[in-house]
Amino acid sequence: MATRNDTRDRTRSTGKKSDNRRRSSNERSAFNFGDNDSGALPLLGALAAGAAIGIGANWARKFLQQTSESMMAGNEWDSILALEHKATLAKFDLLLATEDSDTGKRASLVKTIHYALNKHAHQEEQVVYPALRQANETVDADHLEHEHGYVKTYLYRLENMEKDSPEFLPTVREFRNLIEEHARMEEEQVYPRFKNSLSEEQNAKITSLMNKEGMKMN
Repeated sequence: MATRNDTRDRTRSTGKKSDNRRRSSNERSAFNFGDNDSGALPLLGALAAGAAIGIGANWARKFLQQTSESMMAGNEWDSILALEHKATLAKFDLLLATEDSDTGKRASLVKTIHYALNKHAHQEEQVVYPALRQANETVDADHLEHEHGYVKTYLYRLENMEKDSPEFLPTVREFRNLIEEHARMEEEQVYPRFKNSLSEEQNAKITSLMNKEGMKMN
């Protein structure tokens, strides 16, 4: 026969178990994202789907932009680079046409030029110059890549210079002359000789690799 003490003990035990179950249920609902939390799964799924759509849209934008640029140049790696040279020099001309009072426009154009030159240099340094070295054109590849260091120095100077400084336009002009001379050496000397030494398949491979690197920088 159960005593009153036994009954009280069982009641306390049952109450503790009930409280533990309530606490466990509350903890699961607040912090547990396991199988029993049906509300969290759709939310996580929606977040994952949104991230995937964003990544996919960004990749599509980069692909379309690089493909468009490549098609404009006939899908030829040297023509793509020559087109980028021309576009960048045009941006320099816009910058040289500014007045000292156009500080905002100057800052914006410097950023645009920085982006264009970074993308261009990345493609050359990751694909074209290594291919030149592999073809025993090391001297030219090293010289051209060395000049990229001066490009970065000029970009640093322009970005950190007061945009209404008397030294601003002369520095831009020096920088433009460097880019023009660098481009002329590539377009008239190094690249035609190198391209003519390659097969059609090898040239197509360089174009493909360069477009992939260009997409990373878009």
